[in-house]
Amino acid sequence: MLRTLTIGWARGILEIKQFNRAREAVVFTIAFPVILLFIFGSVFNNEIAPSVTFSQYFVAGMIASGLVNSGFQNLAITIPMERDSGALKRLRGTPMPIEAFFIGKGIQVLYSMGLQVLLLLGFGTLFFGLELPSDPSKWLTFAWLLILGSISATILGIAFSSIPKSGRGASALVSPIVIILQFFSGVFFVFTSLPGWMQQFAAIFPLKWLTQGMRSVFLPESFASQEVAGSYELGRIALILIIWTVLGTFFAIKTFKWSRI
Repeated sequence: MLRTLTIGWARGILEIKQFNRAREAVVFTIAFPVILLFIFGSVFNNEIAPSVTFSQYFVAGMIASGLVNSGFQNLAITIPMERDSGALKRLRGTPMPIEAFFIGKGIQVLYSMGLQVLLLLGFGTLFFGLELPSDPSKWLTFAWLLILGSISATILGIAFSSIPKSGRGASALVSPIVIILQFFSGVFFVFTSLPGWMQQFAAIFPLKWLTQGMRSVFLPESFASQEVAGSYELGRIALILIIWTVLGTFFAIKTFKWSRI
């Protein structure tokens, strides 16, 4: 186990270096949420509840959405590309176990997500009146949401990476799924203002629960009354993320391929 963790850590450092070298990917993955914050925050600056502006609501949603972008979307697209290029096939010939490969990808996701969070919180605080939590318990909630959400998004991205037939077509398959879930999960619109069938559909997937959890961190307790259940349901959020992580791990191990052959 210790050997796997050591190799996984080393692989994670290499993944970060490779990520930093791909400047286009860095800009899109990290800067794109900030650009969206500027656009939506500038256009929709009205209050959606007492002492809660749409910009504050949107920051919470973008942090949750960033987990899906950095983990699920990024890996579900890049892994098929690495498979097509033969990079994964070459890794298979090394002593690196598959678990270490997964750990390495997870470290890279945490790295990119950390940069996103810093930028979103910084710009949200400076330009859109985002109030950072003063209660330590909220930062503790934020920490476990970030870690559990990153793990879930990473493992689901790896599991889904076996579905695209090629790296070239992966983006066309994965990106629409993520965009639809963002609209359905309350990232771009107040969740309770969406049609009932959208809310029920979104409740199946982790993004809806991640956005709800992030709202519990960055919005006042009074806003909990605006949620579907009248509360933030942190226990249910943790349970659903764990279930998706377990399911994703099962399918990732069963379906992951180092090469198409």
